[in-house]
Amino acid sequence: MNRIALCLKPLLSLVVGGMFLAFFPGSGQCAAPTPLELAQKLQARYEETKTMTADFKQSTSVPMTTRKRLGAGKVVISKPGRIRWDYQTPDKQVLISDGKKVSMYLVDSAQMIVQPVSQYINSDVTYAFFVGTGNIVRDFKVLPPERQGDASLKAIKLVPKTAHPQVDYLHVWIDDNFMVRRLEIVDHFGSITDLAFSNISRNEPVSSGVFVFTPPLGTEIIEQ
Repeated sequence: MNRIALCLKPLLSLVVGGMFLAFFPGSGQCAAPTPLELAQKLQARYEETKTMTADFKQSTSVPMTTRKRLGAGKVVISKPGRIRWDYQTPDKQVLISDGKKVSMYLVDSAQMIVQPVSQYINSDVTYAFFVGTGNIVRDFKVLPPERQGDASLKAIKLVPKTAHPQVDYLHVWIDDNFMVRRLEIVDHFGSITDLAFSNISRNEPVSSGVFVFTPPLGTEIIEQ
């Protein structure tokens, strides 16, 4: 189960979510914002965001190996509580939440794992922020980044204020238009999940049917 959760978490759980939705006005005349100011403005803009869609690319690296697990697909969010990750490569996977339960459908194993949201958030530190119940400043210590990465992006480091069983810290990169373009999640073992977002659309209509998923006949349903 840990392997599946790691593979699926984008886990994307961003601060994700809202983070890559966000953008806010800035001025080249002003001093560079502090990490806390970036987080506050990011949170404020995210609170105005009710729906979001984006394409994503994901890579996960594990210490002591040079191999990376790669994935790509589309994410759709509709507040409150609904989110769907469609992994289109390398293997089709669907992670979907209606706000009460989270279902993970794995094509290769013909299984769908269903668990309460309260249980799933233990494996996805960003879930609450994505679906509108989290708050960056309340839930995370906001720090300067350990590295800048792309010089065109601003970065902040986020450390959960309450120790998380699977996440040590996160880095978030924001472009000159104050849109979050990249999220890095580091666990306690040094494994890194890196998410890059593109083609972001916010506050466009999203059908409720997007968050309804019926697996093919013959799928094994595992309730947890």
